[in-house]
Amino acid sequence: MASEADKQRGRRTGRRLALAAIFEADFGQRTAEAILERHLAESERDETAAELAHELVGAVVRHRDEIDARIGEVAPQYPVTGLAKMDRALLRSAIGEVLHSATPARVAIAEWVELARTYSGEPMRRLMNGVLGTIAPAPNSEEGVSGHNVRPAQEDRRRAARR
Repeated sequence: MASEADKQRGRRTGRRLALAAIFEADFGQRTAEAILERHLAESERDETAAELAHELVGAVVRHRDEIDARIGEVAPQYPVTGLAKMDRALLRSAIGEVLHSATPARVAIAEWVELARTYSGEPMRRLMNGVLGTIAPAPNSEEGVSGHNVRPAQEDRRRAARR
């Protein structure tokens, strides 16, 4: 059974694989899905990484127009077509995870801000933080401190205690 640290490492790897596929697909030679499959075939098979990478690439491909529109709304001074390919891939992948995955928004934001710093630099880290902070859905009232849903029985007890 994988430890929590192994799962976290796998999810980070999954984000990097998804980013690489989205970035490379922007050059127009192959689809992001095909590129991801190639990357997965060339690397050690980590199921956690593969699962998240598939989820993120699928979200970006399915919702690309919506994601690009959100970037335009939130950061009109940075038109999607004017962004460097890496910056565009970073934003699309991050927004895909924040809006279209089960990952708690604050976890996804922290991870993508760090990836932006690593792959693009401090200005992109700041842009990423601002964009994701603006578009992130409001925390669910049933979401606990850890970002996981509170069990319904616990929530019922809390409501009863407030009365």
